[in-house]
Amino acid sequence: MDASAARRTPETTIPMYEEGYQASGRIENVDLHELAAKQWAGGGMLDSVANMANSILGAGIIGLPYAVSQAGFVLGVFLLVALCGVTDWTIRLVVINAKLSGRNSYIEIMNSCFGSSGRAAVSFFQFAFAFGGMCAFGIIIGDTIPHVVRSLFPTLHTIPVLSIFTNRKFIIILCTLCVSYPLSLYRDIHKLSRASGLALLGMLIIVASVLVEGPQVTPSLKGDPSKRLTVVGPGVFQAIGVISFAFVCHHNSLLIYGSLRTPTLDRFARVTHISTAISLVACCTLGISAFWVFTDKTQGNILNNFSPDDTLINVARFCFGLNMFTTLPLELFVCREVIEQYFFSHEGYNPQRHVFFTTSILFASMLLALITCDLGVTLEITGGVSATALAFIFPAACFLKLTDARIPWHSRTKLPAWACLIFGVAVMSVSLFLALGKAWTPEGGARICI
Repeated sequence: MDASAARRTPETTIPMYEEGYQASGRIENVDLHELAAKQWAGGGMLDSVANMANSILGAGIIGLPYAVSQAGFVLGVFLLVALCGVTDWTIRLVVINAKLSGRNSYIEIMNSCFGSSGRAAVSFFQFAFAFGGMCAFGIIIGDTIPHVVRSLFPTLHTIPVLSIFTNRKFIIILCTLCVSYPLSLYRDIHKLSRASGLALLGMLIIVASVLVEGPQVTPSLKGDPSKRLTVVGPGVFQAIGVISFAFVCHHNSLLIYGSLRTPTLDRFARVTHISTAISLVACCTLGISAFWVFTDKTQGNILNNFSPDDTLINVARFCFGLNMFTTLPLELFVCREVIEQYFFSHEGYNPQRHVFFTTSILFASMLLALITCDLGVTLEITGGVSATALAFIFPAACFLKLTDARIPWHSRTKLPAWACLIFGVAVMSVSLFLALGKAWTPEGGARICI
């Protein structure tokens, strides 16, 4: 996700040029050349690949070693590859759905296919996905910045009053209120656009740091070597949720398609293939290398597996924590825009409403980040429910609704969509069941960190 995917509003308008999708026999052209000329200068393939790769390589990548440990090494690697392939297909499917429906945003596609119920469903899950991301980013700030402070000032925790700067809860509150909150009050999301480059750089630093430092950690930090080649682990569906959270960038697909200098389905397919391949290499590098070292000790935030005084890892922690300062407001922007578009689409801008929703959403996410430090569970729930709906269920359901009813369900046109839809519903159902099961048992108690 992810983080950069949240930089766009749910109702972003994009230009469509393609002559239509031939598989269904139902074609509706969208001709927005004039709008495109006004809004976009048009980018090349390289620009679009960079944007999409950055959309995928978000904060969720930090939980991929945990996903491999939950699914087992063999199945975990298979899920990384398989879900990357499914993501590649469904990203392109969103654009195809837009062309079939004659609509130009994810919400309007769902509204065209399923009416007000579809609009409500996609709005809810977009809000839930972005809000879950905010909670995850708050947890990451608490996981990273205190380690860096302790590393830079080893005796700070012994100094009265100043020792509070090494406290996880205080750092979350301080960073959220003093940095993320003022940035969240912006109306123009483009003021935060420079965070995109910082995000991608942070991901590359994390992957390189884990790859270099993992084999060098002390034996006491390493996991059981006998568990490296496990075939199936105890948390397959949890792993699917975490991986889904990492790969979802579907509400960016229409924007990236429209930003191509010559937008065609073939060119967009090449962009998608290259971007997902780059992302898969980075994800597998981090997921496999970290799991191979920590196995059964792998945590939801892989950086927590390393020593607090590891210099290179602390650099990665600092870059990642710094990135969270700006990506959290980006997620809040999506939450706020979903509410505005769904409930107040016919009203003008209201500053009191803007401040109220910004404050309420941010404080709610901060509270959840304060009471738990389990990033893995946060990614499981957000990915298993919201990401599954946005990435697998909705694109496939819309495609089946928009294609010609005379085409049999078992045809090559429809069968993959049916398989994707059934897979998504199964993962969502099991994820909800497991989440509710944890809530009603001691296992679901909040893990409180200091």
